[in-house]
Amino acid sequence: MINPLLELKEVSYKNKNNFTLNKVSLRIKSGEKIALLGKSGAGKTTLISILNGTLKPNKGRVKLFNTEFDKLNLYQKSKISTIWQDLRLIEDLSAEQNVNCGLLGKQSFLFAFKNLLNISSFNKAHQYMQVCNLQKSIFSKNIRKISGGQKQRVAIARSLIQESDILLADEPFNNLDPKLTSNIKNLLLITKNKNKIKVPKTTLISLHRLDLLDGFNRIIGMKNGEILFDLEKTKLKKYHLNKIY
Repeated sequence: MINPLLELKEVSYKNKNNFTLNKVSLRIKSGEKIALLGKSGAGKTTLISILNGTLKPNKGRVKLFNTEFDKLNLYQKSKISTIWQDLRLIEDLSAEQNVNCGLLGKQSFLFAFKNLLNISSFNKAHQYMQVCNLQKSIFSKNIRKISGGQKQRVAIARSLIQESDILLADEPFNNLDPKLTSNIKNLLLITKNKNKIKVPKTTLISLHRLDLLDGFNRIIGMKNGEILFDLEKTKLKKYHLNKIY
């Protein structure tokens, strides 16, 4: 049996008095394109935060590359990139500086210092920004001075420039119009693309729109901190969705 890239075993997470994850087990293999479905409060964001190591479970085990998460070094952890629902951009930096921050896990302190001083090379950042349909006119603008949709794509470009093996994304299509949503979704799900940039081979994307399920090969449905179904996209039926909505 091939070892999964990411694995949860009987993971529970309790926030104050409530379990936001309850005995969740999950195995993610290389090359999978996973859509994570569920209402607000179902536990999707908590699950993503456990998968990338931001949160530590109260119970259970988390493994990346068959190694316990707390035993990984910073470079190994950088093999997972995340697009957060709240974006987590740095408001004192420009758009291009924010994108360059995606490189920090693989660069030196000197690079980080130069990035703050705006003297780092932004050639690679600009390439990823253009792929995310961002115009040159906003590259050097302070992040506060660009629109919500532009911020969304800056956060996506920051994640992609990391050139990770696994991409976790929490509602990454918010603030995007239908055309941009289609373009960005195709970018995130197609590993071989005409732009010749590296896109993570394995993706897990939290969604609330069922019309965006094309292109995924596995669907996970969550409710009340539990996984109610986990199946191939071709086997998804209406009664599965009725369980979680």
